Amino acid sequence: MVWKPEVDEIERRHRLAEQGSEPERVERQHAQGKLTARERVARLADPGSFQEVGKLGGSATYDDDGKLVEFTPKGLVIGMCRIDGRKVVINAGDITARGQGPGAGGGLMNQAHLALERHLPYIRLLDSFGGSVAVGGRVTRAHIPVNPGTYKAEELLQVVPVVSAAMGSVAGIPAVEGCLCHFNVMVKDTSVIFPGGPPVVKAALGYDIDKWDLGDWRTQACEAGVVDNVADTEEEAFEMIKRFLSYLPSNVWQMPPRAEPTDDPNRRDQKLLSIVPRKRTRIYNPYDVLNAVVDHDSLFEISPLYGPARITALARFNGYPAGVMINNSSHAGGSMDTAAGLKVIRFIQLCNIFHLPMVFLVDEPGFMVGLAEQKKGIVRAGARIICATQNSTMPWFSILIRQAYG
Repeated sequence: MVWKPEVDEIERRHRLAEQGSEPERVERQHAQGKLTARERVARLADPGSFQEVGKLGGSATYDDDGKLVEFTPKGLVIGMCRIDGRKVVINAGDITARGQGPGAGGGLMNQAHLALERHLPYIRLLDSFGGSVAVGGRVTRAHIPVNPGTYKAEELLQVVPVVSAAMGSVAGIPAVEGCLCHFNVMVKDTSVIFPGGPPVVKAALGYDIDKWDLGDWRTQACEAGVVDNVADTEEEAFEMIKRFLSYLPSNVWQMPPRAEPTDDPNRRDQKLLSIVPRKRTRIYNPYDVLNAVVDHDSLFEISPLYGPARITALARFNGYPAGVMINNSSHAGGSMDTAAGLKVIRFIQLCNIFHLPMVFLVDEPGFMVGLAEQKKGIVRAGARIICATQNSTMPWFSILIRQAYG
């Protein structure tokens, strides 16, 4: 037992890292209906599968004899785990870290390296309102030309699925991280996203605004399209993350995983004979068409609250994942406005990167006209849609429902 004192000391430091959150911060987190970083990882990961990396990262104080007196853990929980049996890299912001400035992550970049080097999906659970001046004053170098939170972001997006989830107040660089992904989600009543919060707005522009009016789901998911999907609870957000990943391969060198079909591939839904009206000016429910065509219970819509003139979703056909789109005649006749165009561009790029065939149910009246859309840049959006379509290499299947113009 020569090295038992050292082993005991390592175990003590592990306990300090696990118990490093300030009790009052944890209590406040729970009172707001939010989980801590480690609780979130435990809920999302398969039981017992999480392997933490850099657990002892942070800052420490030693006495004159070299004995550890105080340890402040980093503001991130990083590691690998399995989700539905598949290995992923996960990065959870710990806003309750004891004595740690919000957003401080100990300068670690290894979460991006882990995902890149091992070709694994990368998940960010964001709960941080940016950098701290106090912590920044202790940093002995500048993050030039990149910030640790955005390191290798573009390369990641071309190689593995990346998911961001806003679990609380997300500002500054973490807000940017929230958009450097293929899919993101926020929790309706507990999360907000903005580059700078109400105090920054007040200092810069001179007016008062509530943080919810500034950056909650109404702004980010409905108006700006910054966030794809909105969950009512953290548990629902975790389920959305799992479901999104279930349609995608772990990296671009693999094919999308096929699920065991529970639906007869030869099913012919008789509703299709009556859903679409003969009269071109009458609307119909596009979801009825989609659900009649794809495998039962396989439709997962992306960005349902933004650009509703075009529905974009992941689904399965005989167990095989695919992207599906359909015009929504209930919104501006299904015409392509700027918001729908931007949504479609991202969706095409997602399917193209991860080899998902595209099934487009076409009822296209053309680009939306008028002064309002002109001011939003509909012509440029239309040009970008054409480029995104022509640059794609995955199989396309177009089914003409009623019309195709523009």
